[in-house]
Amino acid sequence: MSTTPTEVPEHSLTEKIGTAIHNLPEGGVTIATIRDLIGHEGLMLLTAFLTIIFLVPVSIPGVSTVFGGAILLISITRLLGRNLWLPAKLERREISSAKLRGAFERGLRWFKKLEKISRPRRMAWLTRGRFLHFVNNAALILGAILLMAPFGLIPFSNTLPAVAILFFAIGFLQRDGVCILLGHLSNVATIIYFAILIGGGAVAIQKAWEALFA
Repeated sequence: MSTTPTEVPEHSLTEKIGTAIHNLPEGGVTIATIRDLIGHEGLMLLTAFLTIIFLVPVSIPGVSTVFGGAILLISITRLLGRNLWLPAKLERREISSAKLRGAFERGLRWFKKLEKISRPRRMAWLTRGRFLHFVNNAALILGAILLMAPFGLIPFSNTLPAVAILFFAIGFLQRDGVCILLGHLSNVATIIYFAILIGGGAVAIQKAWEALFA
């Protein structure tokens, strides 16, 4: 039986996301369009899809705000156990499909490698229980906030938090505790990287000030 353009066949995560990328409409794409392409596969598959574009070192300017905002709301929804709600302005914000498709396809190559790391129900105890549910979803929210940080033009500033979010998404989908753990470690790596960027920027500003006014 053939599938409609908004259905994603039951295959691996990579194949589902690859099908959605292939079905991106010409012209522009919105969060609502992507959600419809993914179908009723769950919020974490949508989250995984939204992170793929950031797996390349420098992402398209402005996209991290839109996609990061959507991931943040998905994360909060998951933490609170509520139905997904997206504000109309975010849901309908249109981004060029031509720009996105190439970035998605490049990012998908890295996604395939990350997906191979996953094993269903490995260290599954890290995905169970109310306390770990809170900790893991709070870390997912942190990853989304880090993704939205205003460092988009700096190499890897979007990639590191995107990797963290992607590990969490795969971990939740596969109930893979190792991927969950890698998500936490990626968040830590992102915070360290941002601290270095901020510290280096402060030193550069101080030296410039001294050079001008000393």
